[in-house]
Amino acid sequence: MKKSDYQDMWVYIEHDGKAIHPVSLELCSEVRKLCDASGDKLAAVIVNDLPQEEVDKILEAGVEKLILVSGTGYETFSVDAYSHLFTVLCKKYMPSAVFVGGTIAGRDFAPRFACRLRTGCTSDATQLVYDEKTGDIEFVEPAVGGKMMAVITVPVLRPQVGTIRPGTFKYQPTWRRDCEVIRETVDFPLDQIRTKILSFTAEEFDDSLNIGDAEVVVCVGSGIKGSDSLPRYRKLASLLGGKVGCTRPVFDRGILPFKLVIGQSGVVVKPKLYIAFGVSGAVNHVTGITDSDKIVAVNKDPDAAIFHYCDYGIVGDMDEICDLMISRLEAGQAEAAI
Repeated sequence: MKKSDYQDMWVYIEHDGKAIHPVSLELCSEVRKLCDASGDKLAAVIVNDLPQEEVDKILEAGVEKLILVSGTGYETFSVDAYSHLFTVLCKKYMPSAVFVGGTIAGRDFAPRFACRLRTGCTSDATQLVYDEKTGDIEFVEPAVGGKMMAVITVPVLRPQVGTIRPGTFKYQPTWRRDCEVIRETVDFPLDQIRTKILSFTAEEFDDSLNIGDAEVVVCVGSGIKGSDSLPRYRKLASLLGGKVGCTRPVFDRGILPFKLVIGQSGVVVKPKLYIAFGVSGAVNHVTGITDSDKIVAVNKDPDAAIFHYCDYGIVGDMDEICDLMISRLEAGQAEAAI
């Protein structure tokens, strides 16, 4: 095969019929940069109908092609139907690369259609780099429990397929370009769908575990003494209108749930204020906070690596500093109430 025969980079637009999943918009903005470097056109693949105001968000990310797909088998997500669909479309249009959000659905069908196309699929990448010499995309992702970064390429086969961790990139509307609309009808036999939904119950949503969009994050690291110390950090987060997060070692000790882990093996956060208590500053954690507007670090070790990344650093006992912050905030609120 000739790599030059494959053109354009695709982003799969995941949606629920009402709104686009944020990771799809994030991908459109990031892949736009890759297309600018490679000369490829950016195409968005939309399955089923989507409100025009949502389509406009895609166009504002610089998309040059819309591939609108209809047909049987896509009323609800089916790994059988979606794997078949992307196999058919990729064989017909021969894209250079296909990017899928690293959601439950995306991680399910992306490697399946990549396997059918006899190409490679990189999972859970956190960085995308275009190599101008080879024309290949470098998928950078955490490995060995986040202790190192692996750079993966697909140097021979096409398309290059990858799932990207949600929250890794920013949706940055630029300007609309001339956009070609392509309509495809691809039917998938309903009797070939091997699973079906018998019933559906929405998961109880605990907003305190949703820290990806928090404007203030109070993060506790391995310096925390134990779960008995948590109430003070939760109180500080509440006073600041924010939420509590943690590093991977805190989860490993069973102090906080995995959904609150920040870094390569967890969530990427972009708050206006990020306060790190007892966080060492390991690279696998810091990569999850680099887009924070302001970073404050508290650590009793003056040589802790976290001080290289913060805007403000405080050397001292994390519990004592937290208690002092709480007292100052409460005093300020009391004065304001007078």
